[in-house]
Amino acid sequence: MKPTINEVMTFLNKEVDAWTDHYLKDIKTNWQPSDFLPDSTSDTFIQDVIELRELSKELPDDFFVVLVGDTITEEALPTYETWLMHLDGVDIKDDTGWSKWVRGWTGEENRHGDLLNKYLYLTGRVNMREVEVSTQHLIADGYDIETGTHPYKNFVYTSFQELATKVSHMRVGNLAKMFGNKSLSRMCKVIAADEGRHATAYKHFVKRIFEVDPNEMMLSFADMMKRKITMPAHYMRESGGPKGDIFERFSETAQQLGVYTFRDYIDIMDSLIQEWKIEEIVGLNDQAERARDYLVKLPSRFERVLERMKLPEINHDFKWIIPSKDVAPIIL
Repeated sequence: MKPTINEVMTFLNKEVDAWTDHYLKDIKTNWQPSDFLPDSTSDTFIQDVIELRELSKELPDDFFVVLVGDTITEEALPTYETWLMHLDGVDIKDDTGWSKWVRGWTGEENRHGDLLNKYLYLTGRVNMREVEVSTQHLIADGYDIETGTHPYKNFVYTSFQELATKVSHMRVGNLAKMFGNKSLSRMCKVIAADEGRHATAYKHFVKRIFEVDPNEMMLSFADMMKRKITMPAHYMRESGGPKGDIFERFSETAQQLGVYTFRDYIDIMDSLIQEWKIEEIVGLNDQAERARDYLVKLPSRFERVLERMKLPEINHDFKWIIPSKDVAPIIL
C-alpha cells in the first residue's frame, strides 16, 4: 500500500536527530556575529568603527542595495520558522526529530541577519529606519509560496532556496573582496557556508523521501518547478509602498551585479535533478513518469528562455541607501 505523507514523515522522524547532529554545528564552538564585528568593550572600538566606515565608503550604492535586501530576507526568520513548524508530520510540541531540526536550523540562521544588521548599522551607509520598516513589513505581510503544509514540496523549496542564498552571499562576499573590504567578504562567506550546509541537509531529506515514497516525491518536485521557486522576500516593500513593490527592482539590481541571476536559477534546478538522480529512479507509476519527463527536459527549455532574456539597464533608487558622499564623519 502507498504510504501517506504523514506516515513517511513519522517513519523518517526517528532519523532526524542524527541528521541534526550531522548537519548543524555545536553552539559552543560555532561562530557568532560578535566574532566579526568591532568589540564594543575594547579600547580600540571607536577606531575600529571608523575603519569599518571608511572601508564601506568604497562600496557602490547598488552593492548596498543587494546587501540590504539579503539582510532583510535573513531578518524575516520568524516567518520561516513558523512555516516549517506547521508542516504535516512536524509536531511543534515535540523536542525530537523534525521539530528539533527546525529549532536548530533557526538558531543557526538567526546569526545571519544579526551579523549583517549590525554591520549595516555601523557603516552609516544605510537609512536603518527604512531598513527596519521594510523588515517589519516583510514579517507582518506573511509568506505564501502556495505549498500549504505539504512537507515534500516545502523541502524542495528549502533545498533550492538554501542553494540560492548560498550563491547570493558568496557573490556579495566576492564583490566585497574585489572592492578591498576583506572583513565584509569574510562575513558574507561564513554565512554562505552555513547556507550550503543547510542546503545539503534539505537535499538529503528529499533524497530519503524519494527512497521511501518516490511517486509522490516526484510529483512534488515537478509541481514546485512548474510553480517556479519564489524568493522568500517576494513581498518586500519600502515605507509607504504596497506589498511587494520593490522586489522586482531589488531582483534586477542583483542580476545587474551578477549576484543572483536566471542563469543561477537554471544551474540550481539542474543540480537538484542530478543530485536526486531523477533519471535513475525506478518503479514509478504513469503520473510520476510524466513528471520525471517534464523535469529532465526543463533545464534545456529554460536555456532557450535565457537566450531571449534581456535585463533592463536601469539604476533603481531605494530609500534604504545613503550615498557615500553623504556619510557623516565620526568626530572624536
